[in-house]
Amino acid sequence: MSTVLIIGGGIAGFLLLILVIWFFSTWNRLINLEENVNNSWAQISVLLKQRYDMIPNLVNIAKGIAKQEIAFFDKLFDARKAAAGALQAGNVEGTARAESAFSAMIPRINMVAEQYPELKSDASFINIQNKLVGLENSIADRREFYNSSVTAFNKTIQMIPTVFVANMKGCERRELFEIFDHERENVVIEF
Repeated sequence: MSTVLIIGGGIAGFLLLILVIWFFSTWNRLINLEENVNNSWAQISVLLKQRYDMIPNLVNIAKGIAKQEIAFFDKLFDARKAAAGALQAGNVEGTARAESAFSAMIPRINMVAEQYPELKSDASFINIQNKLVGLENSIADRREFYNSSVTAFNKTIQMIPTVFVANMKGCERRELFEIFDHERENVVIEF
């Protein structure tokens, strides 16, 4: 009888050891996924801040030449301010909505440049405009990586048996960083 107890205790101990190892490896995997999401959002934040810092320079150059477009530039500044505020608050959905409105206005800068040959030939304006295009591409790439990280995290915290560890850890679903095309302003090109 004591041999059966020893074997039973050994099996129970082994199963408990397996459970503990699984628990800690699952906990660490959740930390890894969560940190990937945080890191990818931080990369987006850096790029968005760079873009927000660039816009005033671009607008100041354009304002000096295209004085009739002051109302547009004021709207652009308001959109930039809303987007920067949402980003600083760490609100992913708010940032996405504000970014949609802000990004929709960026092509209008090109239209203004087309209407004013002095602006189109200004080296500073062209330089900032080219940097802005590069940032737009980088933001799109980082947004894709962020959304992939969020999707992997969200899937993992819902799967059984990982959901039990995720609940103990306090993991919550993360929001995707989506651009809302339906909120973009229509760009009207007039000749």
